[in-house]
Amino acid sequence: MRIQLSDHFSYKKLFIFVVPSVIMMVFTSVYSVVDGLFVSNFAGEKAVTAINLIFPLIMVLGSIGFMLGAGGSALVAKTLGEGDRDKADKYFSMLVYVTLVIGAVIAVAGQFVVPAVARLLMLGDVDEAVYGYCVLYGRILLAGQPFFILQNIFQSFFVTAEKPRLGLLVTASAGVLNIILDAVLVAGCGLGLLGAALATLTSQIFGGVFPIIYFSLKNSSLLRLTRTKFYPKAFLKACTNGSSEFFSNVSSAVVMMLYNFQIQRILGEEMGKSGVAAYGSIGYIAMIFFSIFMGFSVGSAPLMGYNYGAQNKTEMHNLFKKSLIIMGLGGLIMFGLSEGLAYPFIKMFGYEQAVFEMALRGFRIYACVFLTAGISIYASALFTSLNNGLISALISFLRSVVFQVAAVMVLPIFWQLDGVWAAGCIAEIFSIIISVVCIICFRKRYGYA
Repeated sequence: MRIQLSDHFSYKKLFIFVVPSVIMMVFTSVYSVVDGLFVSNFAGEKAVTAINLIFPLIMVLGSIGFMLGAGGSALVAKTLGEGDRDKADKYFSMLVYVTLVIGAVIAVAGQFVVPAVARLLMLGDVDEAVYGYCVLYGRILLAGQPFFILQNIFQSFFVTAEKPRLGLLVTASAGVLNIILDAVLVAGCGLGLLGAALATLTSQIFGGVFPIIYFSLKNSSLLRLTRTKFYPKAFLKACTNGSSEFFSNVSSAVVMMLYNFQIQRILGEEMGKSGVAAYGSIGYIAMIFFSIFMGFSVGSAPLMGYNYGAQNKTEMHNLFKKSLIIMGLGGLIMFGLSEGLAYPFIKMFGYEQAVFEMALRGFRIYACVFLTAGISIYASALFTSLNNGLISALISFLRSVVFQVAAVMVLPIFWQLDGVWAAGCIAEIFSIIISVVCIICFRKRYGYA
């Protein structure tokens, strides 16, 4: 059954349409989680500590794809809703080509940046083994940035093209390829961190190249790569629309660095590395849970954008109401699962007992973020789909930067390490307040409620 952007959506049809995007985002997050699992079990604590230290840099640079994907798909979906398919194809093509160029520049420049960043992220005396791992892993993954960024941008455009299932198939195939290569290279061949990096690089190449081939050929989707030119206003609009996704990913990476600094400061140089490893496992699991919220938001955004372009306020109201209910219930379910399955989740990483106990306690405190995070993530995506990048960015910036930084700087003064684990919970409480205020203030302007 083909579902079109112009359809009326029941809960069942909405689930069918967004589930591929949810699974697609989960598989994307699985890349780093699988690397962490294999490296922690087969390469040791220093190797996984290196991944946790350098990974924020990879995410900062890769977030350009999320920005252009989310912001560009909102613009393209609105253009489709207005009935101009030719212009939609040209906007789409322009964004893909520009993304490829940006990725290539990052891949080259990143090779020179990694060593300096690796030393900056290590407090106290530099552990040469950890430093070497950071540089090795960082350089290999940065070499694949053109493909990683393309994969991120196509996640959104597959949905806008009414091909969410194909997008899922591509991302799932890349994820399975990553897992197989991790098993072969890390566990089988004993290549350790090098094997994990090569496995991720290979899967990203597949995830970035296949969509280019598909959209370049004649296909049954709403979009196709074609000859185009650079549209400065459209590009700026896409960047503005997607700025919230950019801020969210960049700030998450920056906040991750800040968390690592705080953990090392509280625990000291030696135990601090164990604390970073413990926080890494919490981050890996949380990434999967957050990807469910993100997947729903990415999957539903083109629907809202299309109906906004078509000025179908009845369907906008329908989508908005159902989405809030789904995100609210989803948060409750994820909180219950995270508390109930915390032990086996953390046990997967094969840490020694002290690190395991630290990570287990930390995750059970941190898990409260899932109660409200979904609403705030959806609110930011809602305004992106409505082409209001300013409000979307405001919600994302306050949620991901201001509240997070304030919480992780203040709470440890009173609760030490528990304050670090609880920082995200406090930040999310303030985030949902801001999100609800923005939703109420703009409901009449856009007609979604």
